[in-house]
Amino acid sequence: MVGADGRLPLPWFDAALNDLARAPRGHALLLHGPAGVGQFELAIVLGQAWLCEDRPNDSLRPCGRCAGCRLILAHSHPDMLVLLPEAMRDALGWSTDDGDEDATEAKKKPSREIKVDAVRSAVAFTQRTASRAGAKVVVVHPAEAMNGIAANTLLKTLEEPPLAVRFIVCTSAPDQLLPTIRSRCQPWRFGVPAVEIALEWLREQGVRDAAILLAGAGGQPLTAREWHAGGLDAEGWRAVAVAVRRGDASALIRWPVPRVIEAMLKLVHDSARLGQGATPRFFDASLLTPACDTAKLAAWGRELLRLQRQADHPWHAGLLIETLVTQGQHALA
Repeated sequence: MVGADGRLPLPWFDAALNDLARAPRGHALLLHGPAGVGQFELAIVLGQAWLCEDRPNDSLRPCGRCAGCRLILAHSHPDMLVLLPEAMRDALGWSTDDGDEDATEAKKKPSREIKVDAVRSAVAFTQRTASRAGAKVVVVHPAEAMNGIAANTLLKTLEEPPLAVRFIVCTSAPDQLLPTIRSRCQPWRFGVPAVEIALEWLREQGVRDAAILLAGAGGQPLTAREWHAGGLDAEGWRAVAVAVRRGDASALIRWPVPRVIEAMLKLVHDSARLGQGATPRFFDASLLTPACDTAKLAAWGRELLRLQRQADHPWHAGLLIETLVTQGQHALA
């Protein structure tokens, strides 16, 4: 969000807002692209701009000082609704404290879905009269977290939107959305920022070996910062390729299983590129096996993708990681 100093939360938003200001404007924007580039933050800035009470008509930069902007900064604007899975609220700084929440509800594991009841509340919100500037904004992030019932409930409102209501639908997996939802939205891809801008920002955040982590994160600076905050450094990232080549899982045994699987899929990707004479994307070429069996590599990749789809399964993490490292050593031999 933009505060009273007028600074954007991320430096690459400036170019994005300029592009969006020139794009056709509909009632629903489908903001899609990689997960680690600030999709949610950009959606909030857009919503803030649309509800800003002191913004030039040809700009999408909120002033940060008016009453509307201050209400959004306080997460209390009556004309803006943010739909998030419970499990993501704290991480995104958008948690709510419901005083009437009973002890049983508080003990439940936060849901990773956007539930149908939340979408129904959003639909009811759009049908009420705006409290301030005559416009209303609904942010849905990430849209692929809606189950089928919730998605169909939102679709009905997207098909016949109330006047002066705008939707910002965020997703890093547009293919997982209902085709009818995609067709009702104006698509706009929010890609990775320029490497120089991302690296400068990461260094300002105190990230060491920013170039290596940024490459490992696929150019996604927020992901690279998250890795660094979690204790992953350049040596730790290089350890993935070394561990698999040697068949030694000790360097990865404490990693979260989803991160191990993601890193190994990137290792498969780069090994395949190197085998075709292309430049690797995520790892330095010196860490990779220059020649390997394509069929074995593809089979390992398929197994990793299968496991990635079952991320919520209660795996025995240590045993699974050791198995994956052994499989990878065999595939890269």
